[in-house]
Amino acid sequence: MTKRTYAIMGATGQIGRVVTEKLLERGHDVRALGRETKKLEALRARGAKTTPVRFDDANALAEAFRGTQAVFTMIPPAYDADDYGRFQDRVGEATVAALKKAGTTHVLDLSSIGAHLTEGTGPIKGLHRQEKRLEGLPGLSVLHLRPGWFMENLLWAIPAIREHGVNGSALRGDLSIPLVATTDIGEKAADLLDRLDFRGRSVLEFVGPTPLNSHEATAALGKAIGKPDLRYVQVPYAEAERAMVASGMKPNFAALIVEMDRSLNEGKIEPTQTFTAENRGKTTIEGFAKVFARAYTTA
Repeated sequence: MTKRTYAIMGATGQIGRVVTEKLLERGHDVRALGRETKKLEALRARGAKTTPVRFDDANALAEAFRGTQAVFTMIPPAYDADDYGRFQDRVGEATVAALKKAGTTHVLDLSSIGAHLTEGTGPIKGLHRQEKRLEGLPGLSVLHLRPGWFMENLLWAIPAIREHGVNGSALRGDLSIPLVATTDIGEKAADLLDRLDFRGRSVLEFVGPTPLNSHEATAALGKAIGKPDLRYVQVPYAEAERAMVASGMKPNFAALIVEMDRSLNEGKIEPTQTFTAENRGKTTIEGFAKVFARAYTTA
């Protein structure tokens, strides 16, 4: 095995934590980058070199990137941002400036299915802009990892299930969605970085074992929490947006989510690749339902 040094943005998040831990297990040196010092402590205890840093600070990022063989880049969620698209651009521009300054040669970029589209995709269009920024760096080999809809997004349904006894969103109940667990995404990212055999510009879409619609996913969750009759209901876009804002989400971000849901419902956001074993994680909805049940019990 060739021992390498990697920098991982978002190392305390659901995906970045797994990437960091798996690379450490394989004997690599890992620089774990996060926005909160306290959350980085657990990774430091595992052997990572931790650096608290703002992701819009190009100079600090460049220092963390310098001397690495590859960087895992991502734009984190920011539910408190008044303008999430502007936040995405600020982080994305700082990241690209840092990569250029550090002389980075390889980047694994966390993107999303649908990032090939320029408009109408809600928060995904910010990831499209970032893909293009990265591809504009001369001499950089970049692999865009485009996962499907995170299974962990289903955890947002817990309050509605508790309060109203149903799971609901603006998505059509019969819409087949390429769900995937964040653990699987992290493991795939770690494997791609460990191999480090990508060159030029490339894309890998990544999904779970099988696509599911919201009725099917809700049935699995209901069974896991002892509510076999749990139903999924589609709610109007305006109602879904109001509910997200009421839960504490900024209006701008809620509007972007509704825009994305509308495009999903209309079939505009779809995978572009034929899926093989390389494109699929292993976590089934039944496996994730156990995680959901634990969260539901302790909520």
